[in-house]
Amino acid sequence: MTQFIRNRTSILGLAIASALAAQAQANPAISRLTPPSQLFATNGVETTPMIARFIPAQRFDLQATVQPSAGTVTSVEFKVDGVSVGTVVSGPPVGNTAMVTTGLVAGLLPNSAVASLRAYSNATPGVHTLSAIATQSDGSTTTARGNFEVVAINHGGRKAKNVIIMLGDGMGAGHRTAARIMLKGEAQGKAKGKLAMDTFPYTAMIMTGSLNSIVTDSAPGMANYVNGNKAANNQEGVWPDDTKAAFDNPRVEYMSEYLARTQGKKLGIVTTADVFDATPAANAVHTQARGNGTGIVDQYFDDRNLTGLTVLLGGGRKWFLPNPTTCTGSTPSCGTAGSANFNGSERNAATDYALTSDITTGWGANGGVANDTGRDLITEFTTAGWSYAPDATALTAAPLNKPLLGLFSLSNMNVALDKVGKRRGTSTVVDDYGFSNQPLLEEMTDKALNVLDANSPNGFVLMVEGASIDKQAHNMDTERFIVDTIEFDRAIGKAKQYALTHPDTLVIVTADHECAGVAVIGASRVNNASLVTRSASGLGTAAGGPRNGVVGTYELARFPSYTIAGDGYPQSTDPDFKMLIGYGANADRREDWLTNPKPLRDGQQPGNAVVPLNTYPNLPINRDVAGGFMVTGQIEDAVAAHTANDIPLSAMGRGASLLNGTLDNTDVFFKMMQAAVGGTRTAGENEEHDNHDNHE
Repeated sequence: MTQFIRNRTSILGLAIASALAAQAQANPAISRLTPPSQLFATNGVETTPMIARFIPAQRFDLQATVQPSAGTVTSVEFKVDGVSVGTVVSGPPVGNTAMVTTGLVAGLLPNSAVASLRAYSNATPGVHTLSAIATQSDGSTTTARGNFEVVAINHGGRKAKNVIIMLGDGMGAGHRTAARIMLKGEAQGKAKGKLAMDTFPYTAMIMTGSLNSIVTDSAPGMANYVNGNKAANNQEGVWPDDTKAAFDNPRVEYMSEYLARTQGKKLGIVTTADVFDATPAANAVHTQARGNGTGIVDQYFDDRNLTGLTVLLGGGRKWFLPNPTTCTGSTPSCGTAGSANFNGSERNAATDYALTSDITTGWGANGGVANDTGRDLITEFTTAGWSYAPDATALTAAPLNKPLLGLFSLSNMNVALDKVGKRRGTSTVVDDYGFSNQPLLEEMTDKALNVLDANSPNGFVLMVEGASIDKQAHNMDTERFIVDTIEFDRAIGKAKQYALTHPDTLVIVTADHECAGVAVIGASRVNNASLVTRSASGLGTAAGGPRNGVVGTYELARFPSYTIAGDGYPQSTDPDFKMLIGYGANADRREDWLTNPKPLRDGQQPGNAVVPLNTYPNLPINRDVAGGFMVTGQIEDAVAAHTANDIPLSAMGRGASLLNGTLDNTDVFFKMMQAAVGGTRTAGENEEHDNHDNHE
């Protein structure tokens, strides 16, 4: 028995030793290879669709996550089409390469490493194979393969000197339809007029999915247009990686960066949101965390030489003010917001940035400072020669021969319905927010075009965002999103006017995604006085409440009519027999169909917790309570959600004929770059030439 135990122990020991030896000889594993590819994701089974695509010489990072079976990762070599393009070694960063072994996400094996080679580019059109060969400390190696494509630019014809992207955040076909009905009206089934965006000669339908979902958020929804590559939700100008750091993800070069580097073009960003927000930032900033406002706005200034940034207009002063900045209700930098003291700055170390040397070496980017919460960015901009406009009056007066910074509120600007109401003397909402003299988007757009025209001899890229089409659709605040769509369309009119007098300009109107599943469901069957009575009835879906006998569908909807005032906006958004809107991605809400006197509370406002903003309704379910009509949502979120619906794109000007059919959002980048880099044969000024070009 003893001998049996000894023999069994010896056999077990040999087995364990053999297993340990086999483990020691096992190869490392490459669990992520960037740029993303279907070839790598399916372990070579599928080669399509082509995920990563670039124009010739567009820069991007190569990266691999390696999980060793034993010891440590010592090197990762990257090869393109079998030819080495660089090797990353363990230790401190070397030039444009680095191997990171700390601060990694959970779930990786011990001693895992993320190896990066920054700012690679390839000028040869066609599909290329990317290989990563990883070596661990015992000498074992492994190889992973992916692919990417360099899309050829055809040279010939005239180039688009200027590219204007009018981005209606969250604006789908339903939002556009609602704005047209309110602004222009219909008679006997025909529109009495068209929106400015409706007059563009070319139309496409855009698929909007992000790298990790059929439903995108605004960060990749914008970035995909301006770098040609899919990004994951919440990420701007980067691909996902396995580090926790917010600003070190593998980058892909933006259109603004490429055209600034190769053609000397300038960049303008205009938004009605906080300028740190996803859509504006996804034209110039590289981060996996769209909410990291301190680092985002710092990069606007620090890397303006890379992007050509020349105009930056919107809200978001809270990121530019040194922390702390005490707002007392009479502090000029804070406006008149608040009846109790609060901190108007939200600069903080947690959302700041500092880059490693491989990024600064490869991309020529500023390294940043991890904790400069006391930074006064407004002063830095003006010291660098920029004009600064804190309100609409200063915006009008700003000179054209200098770069321009305009910050018109602490966070998101007030929406058009409330800004117009202030100008008419019928609303005090903007006063409650503390910034009574905010410009309208058409005024911001007009000024941006004039400044860029004066400062951009080689042309420019301008992105103009109608931001609260999305924000108010989330809130299911019907009249506010519709009037914001009208404000956006008036800004489109300014872009169209510029393009007509500058024919080497391409203008596109599109959206990053659709928000809320907006649909024009019909119109009210009762007059406004009846709606007011029903809104206080508590009867809900019963007779005499806000639903039964109210919602007219099919022929009962007839043709709602709104009176348009001399300022170009509806005199009232509550006429008799008004248009009614439904939501396909709605949260629970209460509804009485009347214009809400106040918007919902905006949690991004620094003064949100003090009077008077803390008296505003908090959620859609807390609004319109007296009518008793509860609409149960399909989703459990507190507000409406984005949808995966395709969205319309309209285009005019130089190269517009390239934009038609059904396109992925990344396709739009290559069409715009063909126009700006390679040129098109279309004259862009008349449809005869455009049609000829379209059939070549």
